[in-house]
Amino acid sequence: MQSNYHTYKRTDNQLLFITHLSQLLTFITGFGGLIAPLIIWATQKESVDGMDAHGKSIINFQLSIIVYSILSIPLIFLFGLGLFIFGLIGILAFVMPIINAIKASNGELPSYPLSLSFIS
Repeated sequence: MQSNYHTYKRTDNQLLFITHLSQLLTFITGFGGLIAPLIIWATQKESVDGMDAHGKSIINFQLSIIVYSILSIPLIFLFGLGLFIFGLIGILAFVMPIINAIKASNGELPSYPLSLSFIS
């Protein structure tokens, strides 16, 4: 028996915008930048058009930021290079969610540089 029930995804660029900006919670709380987008993505990926692609790129970016931060810790002892890398990571983690939130509000796909692919 075939069901006539079809699920249609709604277009919600505002929720995509908020999902990208929720990464900035890390700068406020210290840990919310991964948790908030993960919850939004997990609960809305079936009902919002584009949420799956945006959510995966956000989670991959946040996990990449964590990996790069951990890898730069030993580099602190090497001429302070790790501090410079921490600064670059901080700038990247602050600027890229804002840029991609603007892209999401315009209906464009996100692009996070140096993002490792953990979830595909």
